[in-house]
Amino acid sequence: MELIVSSSIGVLTAGGIYLLLRLRTFPVILGLALLSYAVNVFLFASGRLAIDQSPILSRYGEASYTDPLPQALVLTAIVISFGMTAVLVMIGLGAYLESDSDQIDIEPDDDDPQDEGAA
Repeated sequence: MELIVSSSIGVLTAGGIYLLLRLRTFPVILGLALLSYAVNVFLFASGRLAIDQSPILSRYGEASYTDPLPQALVLTAIVISFGMTAVLVMIGLGAYLESDSDQIDIEPDDDDPQDEGAA
C-alpha cells in the first residue's frame, strides 16, 4: 500500500514539474494542479495509511487510529487549489485573448517601445 501511494506521489510530482517547465499557459496550469494533487496525497498519507479505522480514539484504548488533522488540511487544500486554478485559468484566458497565442515569450520583441525607453 505504501509503495503504491509513494510512487503515485512521485509520478504526480514528476508530471507536475515537467508540465511547469513547458512554454505554454495551459500545461503550466495543469502542472500546478498536478503538484497540488501530489501535495494533497502526501498530506493525506501523513496521517497514517490505515484501512477501516476511525479518525478518533475508541473508548477501549485501541492505539490504531488515523489522524484527523491531515484530513482537515487536505479538505482545505482542495478548496484553495480549486480557487487558485480558477484564477489561473482566467488569467491565462485573458492573456490568450489579448495576444492570440498562449506561447510564453522569454525574449522581448525588438520593436517593443518600452524597451527603447529603458535603454
